Amino acid sequence: MVKSQTLDRTFSALSDPRRRDILERLQRGPASISELAQPFGISLPGVMKHVRVLEEAKLVTTQKKGRTRECRLGPAQMDEVTMWIERYRKQWDRRLDRLEALIGKKKGDPAR
Repeated sequence: MVKSQTLDRTFSALSDPRRRDILERLQRGPASISELAQPFGISLPGVMKHVRVLEEAKLVTTQKKGRTRECRLGPAQMDEVTMWIERYRKQWDRRLDRLEALIGKKKGDPAR
């Protein structure tokens, strides 16, 4: 159940394009809330809401530095998501391989 909750939180956090943009920006290094808000033209409280969702999914961490709040990429929660996606990718690859073999047989393709 815990894994499911982690996946749900992570996928929910990644479902918003603005949050994905924030993660992309943080790949280049830490940024303050105001630095994150600037390119999007949204309010600081709006960015804080997005950052909170990312924090809950452990994709981002924040730390108070003086009067600003610095954001960084968080501990890797993407490993579980990657494993989940990979399991389904392998399953679909096997299904598509079987379908391709079946189509080849129906066409009389001797190479299959």
